[in-house]
Amino acid sequence: MDSYTPSAKDIIGSSPLIAIENEAPAKLIVDPPLPEPLSQGRVFIQYRTENLRVLPVFGKGALHVSPRIGHIHITVDDAPWHFVDSSGETIILVGLKPGLHKVLIELADPTHKAITSETVTFTVPHVKR
Repeated sequence: MDSYTPSAKDIIGSSPLIAIENEAPAKLIVDPPLPEPLSQGRVFIQYRTENLRVLPVFGKGALHVSPRIGHIHITVDDAPWHFVDSSGETIILVGLKPGLHKVLIELADPTHKAITSETVTFTVPHVKR
């Protein structure tokens, strides 16, 4: 019986200490909101990226960094504005009215140009307080 143990590179990707030639396109993977907080009217959305590290670094000079870096833009319910997050942590939204909502999450480069995006739709329940 041969058991395979994934390497560190298999799990966390290439070392940030070595430039990556011909980087694969950046990917954004977004999960639906976590059920337990959502049942209490709070929206917790987990996401991850591939081939891009989420960091608080901005500007044209950062376009030439390897491995690639960027951040996310978050738009709630087609608002004409979005907010920026560069933490790489779970997105938390509170105070949304009960009902159907959608959140657009865009993976953006250091100059705020969107690379790819995912939209999550969910219903915030009526919660007795």
